[in-house]
Amino acid sequence: MKRKTRTFPCSLLVVVATLLWACGTKSEHNTTPAWALLPFNKVDSVNPVLLPGANLFTCPVLDTVVKWENKDVFNPAAVVRNGKVYLLFRAEDTVGHYAGTSRIGLAESDDGLHFTKQKAPVLYPDNDSLKIFEWEGGVEDPRVVESDSGLYVMTYTAYDGTTARLLLATSSDLQHWSKQGTVLQGKYKNTWSKSGAIVARREGSKIIATKVNGSYWMYFGDTDLFAATSPDLTHWTPVEENGKLKSVLKPRPGYFDSRLVESGPYALLTPDGIVLLYNGMNKDTEGDTTLAKGAYCGGQVLFDETDPTKVVDRLEKNFIRPDKPYELSGQVNQVCFLEGLVYFHDAWFLYYGTADSKIAVAVKQ
Repeated sequence: MKRKTRTFPCSLLVVVATLLWACGTKSEHNTTPAWALLPFNKVDSVNPVLLPGANLFTCPVLDTVVKWENKDVFNPAAVVRNGKVYLLFRAEDTVGHYAGTSRIGLAESDDGLHFTKQKAPVLYPDNDSLKIFEWEGGVEDPRVVESDSGLYVMTYTAYDGTTARLLLATSSDLQHWSKQGTVLQGKYKNTWSKSGAIVARREGSKIIATKVNGSYWMYFGDTDLFAATSPDLTHWTPVEENGKLKSVLKPRPGYFDSRLVESGPYALLTPDGIVLLYNGMNKDTEGDTTLAKGAYCGGQVLFDETDPTKVVDRLEKNFIRPDKPYELSGQVNQVCFLEGLVYFHDAWFLYYGTADSKIAVAVKQ
C-alpha cells in the first residue's frame, strides 16, 4: 500500500534533526572513551602505500649483491622531519633459512601518502659485534622516538633464528645509525623480548621521549607486555615483581587479543594518561569468533600517567582489523600490524604492515 506523504513545518524538521544528532553523539560518547585516539579511516585511494621493489644492496655478511626488498615490505616506524614523513620499514629478501633476511629501509613523502624509497637499507646485519644476534634472520620492526636533544632513538628486533631480542640504535639524521646493543641485560639478555614502545609526548609534529616520575619508560614483549625504565634512553632496567618480569598487559580470552599483545608505535603521554596502540592476535580457540583464527588487529589501552604499569581503561573491541585483500592474504594472512604513528598536516597518520607483505595507512582527522 502506498503511503501518503506528510509535510512537516521546517522548524519541526530542524528540531527532529537536532535531537537525532544529539542522540547519535551521546551514543558514540558512551561507546568510545574520550581518551582513545579514534576514529582512524583507511585511505583506500592510495593503499597500500609501499610495495616490494627491485633495489639492490651488497650484503656485507654474504659479500654479494642481494635484492634486499623484493619479497616483502612491512611493519614501519614513522617520523616527521623537515616537513616530510619518513618511513623506516622492514624489508625482506628471499635468501636464507628464515623466510629471507630482514633489513630496515627508508622512504620519504611530501604528503604522507606517496612514498619514494632510498635504494639501500639504513640498518642491516653486518660483520660487527651484534652479528651473533642479527644473523641471519635480520633486523626487524623498528619504532622510533626523538630525544630532547634531537637524537632519534630506535628500538628494533634482532632475530638469530632462535630468539627475537630487543635492540637499540640511535641516529641524528635517520640515515646513519649507531647500534647500541641489547635493551635487556643480565639474566634477561637472551630472553624473547621482541618489540619496544617508548613513552613520548607530542610537540607539534615531533614525538619526543619523556620522563615519568624521573625515568623514561618502555613497554616491550609480545605475549604479555612488560615495562622497563631508563635514566638516559640507553640503559634499561626491566620492572620486576617477585623476581620476575612484571606483566602490565595480558591477553584476554574471548577477545581479539586472546593469544598475545604486542606494542604498536610509541606510547603517547596525554592529559588523560598514557595511550598505547597495540597489536592483538586472535587465538585459535577461546578467541573472538567474529575474526579469523590468528588474525592481528589493533587495540588501545590507557595506562596511569603517574604509574605506567597500571591499566586505567582498555577498548573492548579492536579499532582496526584486516578486511582488505592486501590485509587478508600475503606472507602471513589476516594481519594489520601497527608500528608507525605521526602527527602531520593537522591529522594523525597511522602506518601498518598488511599480511606481512605491504604497508598501508589510516588517518584520523
